[in-house]
Amino acid sequence: MTSKLDQLRDMTVVVADTGDIEAIRALRPVDCTTNPTLLLKAVALPALSSVVEETLAWGRKQSGARESIASAVADRLAVSVGTELTKLVPGRVSTEVDATLSFDTAATVDKARALIAAYESRDVSRQRILIKIASTWEGIQAARVLQKEGIDCNLTLLFCLAQAMACADAGAFLISPFVGRILDWHVKSAGRTFAPEEDPGVQSVRGIYAAFKTGGVKTIVMGASFRSAGEVEALAGCDRLTISPALLDELSKDQGTLVRRLSPENPGVAPPIPDVDERSFRWHMNEDAMATEKLSEGIRLFAADLRKLHKFIGERL
Repeated sequence: MTSKLDQLRDMTVVVADTGDIEAIRALRPVDCTTNPTLLLKAVALPALSSVVEETLAWGRKQSGARESIASAVADRLAVSVGTELTKLVPGRVSTEVDATLSFDTAATVDKARALIAAYESRDVSRQRILIKIASTWEGIQAARVLQKEGIDCNLTLLFCLAQAMACADAGAFLISPFVGRILDWHVKSAGRTFAPEEDPGVQSVRGIYAAFKTGGVKTIVMGASFRSAGEVEALAGCDRLTISPALLDELSKDQGTLVRRLSPENPGVAPPIPDVDERSFRWHMNEDAMATEKLSEGIRLFAADLRKLHKFIGERL
């Protein structure tokens, strides 16, 4: 009997939710993703020590305000780590735009272009990179611009169908609905636990998947932010799933049978589809307390980790 991880690979593109080079070597995902939280962990890894030191050495040669230098070093570090990751996975590496730009379309576009240019200066083509942007209205409109330029985007911090349909309308390459964080909100709100089949995060992704497949939407659905292997199994067959090393390891050791839950041929019944204009988007977000709260919280957490990364860089400089 093959492991559940191997069975999952036969029906879903498996993505590693980590910047840990050793974990990626061992678990062999197709894609991987980074963000400020993962970069904070990655800078402590021995395997990346030379990358970190090269980046800091570059930063010490720069002139200007300390915070501006720290920000430039953080961008260079993200690209340096991303470049190393492209050597380990055959597919894409997601690199995140600063969370502090989540409500600024023009600045997000400029930052994305700069990141792609930095990758291309290292002979990493834009076809190997996904620019990761928060699924605010402004972020989605930035993705609309970038996709037309051939810069593929991963719209993250996505918690509801209104966000998903707006991303699809913008032509986003991929969306990352956050399964576990949706569950977290409902566990706290309802004061009880949920089995995987009734998990609100699982149900949300299934609804988005059904809407996309029945509507002929090409945007890839990649479930993210899992709290348990059971959540992963409940979405087996989804286009892609980005999974932490701990859960990948757990699935690799489980020799049970994995049942396919999603397929393009049998996507399930699509929920009512919201309009995708700005007024409708903002209204649906306003009416969805979970999506509004988790989006705001996610941006704050990523911004806080970015500040920690800048502080780490400033101290090392």
